[in-house]
Amino acid sequence: MPELPEVETVRNGLLAWTVGRPIEAVEVLHPRAIRRHAPGAVDFVDALAGRTVTDVRRRGKYLWLPLDNGDAIIAHLGMSGQFRLASSSTPDDTHLRVRFRFADGDPQLRFVDQRTFGGLSISPGGAELPDEIAHIARDPMDPQFDDAEFVKAVRRRRSEIKRALLDQSLISGVGNIYADEALWRAKLHGARPTDALTKPAVLRLLGHVRDVLGEALLAGGTSFDSLYVNVNGESGYFDRSLAVYGREGLPCLRCGTLIRRESFMNRSSYSCPTCQPRPRHRRVPLVRA
Repeated sequence: MPELPEVETVRNGLLAWTVGRPIEAVEVLHPRAIRRHAPGAVDFVDALAGRTVTDVRRRGKYLWLPLDNGDAIIAHLGMSGQFRLASSSTPDDTHLRVRFRFADGDPQLRFVDQRTFGGLSISPGGAELPDEIAHIARDPMDPQFDDAEFVKAVRRRRSEIKRALLDQSLISGVGNIYADEALWRAKLHGARPTDALTKPAVLRLLGHVRDVLGEALLAGGTSFDSLYVNVNGESGYFDRSLAVYGREGLPCLRCGTLIRRESFMNRSSYSCPTCQPRPRHRRVPLVRA
C-alpha cells in the first residue's frame, strides 16, 4: 500500500495540474470507486460539476482536494489506486474508475484502480480538514508534529515499537516498508516493548523515520510493480536504496548477516538478526501465596 512518500508524490503532481481548473464534468465508471460517498454516484457527479479545486492536501495516507464552495474531495489510493493525467484522445485504461474533465480542456484527470480498494468521496464543509480523517495523527514531516508528545505517547503504551509506528492515531504515513527501514537504522527489533524504550531511543528512532521518509520522497517513493506510479505514470526508485525490506537471505549492508523475514500482522517484517536482536521475553513476577 502506498505510504507517505508515495502519497506525497501524488499530491505534488495533483497540486501542479488540478488547482484553479474548473471541473466541467465527472464520470463514474465503477461504483466501488465512490462507495465511501453514501449519497451515491449521481450526487457525486452533480456536486462536483462547476466546482474548482483550490488546493491539494494530505493527512497520513489520505489526500483531500478543497473546493471553492468549502467542500472537499477525499481520496485514498488503497493498494493500487492511481491518479493519472491523460489527453482526451488517450484510450481508457482497463481499470479506469472515475474521470474528471476540466473546462479548460486537457489534460483530464483519471482515477485508475485495479483492485478497487481505494476510493473517492465528498466531505461537505471539509475544505480545511474533513471530519472523516480528523482522527488521524499528523505525520512526522508535518511542521506541527509534536515530538515530545509522541515520545510520551509511545512510552505510555504497553505494545511493540513497530505496532506503534503503524498506529495512525500516534503517527501517520508510516507503513510496513518504512517502519522496517527506520528500525534497521535505529538497530531496534520491531518487537521491542515501547514502555521499555528510553526517551533518547524513541527520539533517535523518530529521526530515522524522518530520514527514511525524506529520502524516499526525493526518490519519488518505492515501486515494486506498476501498481504505484505518479500522475505522469512514472515509478519511484527508492526500492534501490532499501536496506532490509524485501531482502530476505541477502547480507545486511552493515554487518553482513543474512536478513531474516518474520510474520507480522498478516504481512512480513524484515530485520538483521545481529543488528536487531529479538527482545527477551519479560519475566512475570511470581506471586507468593
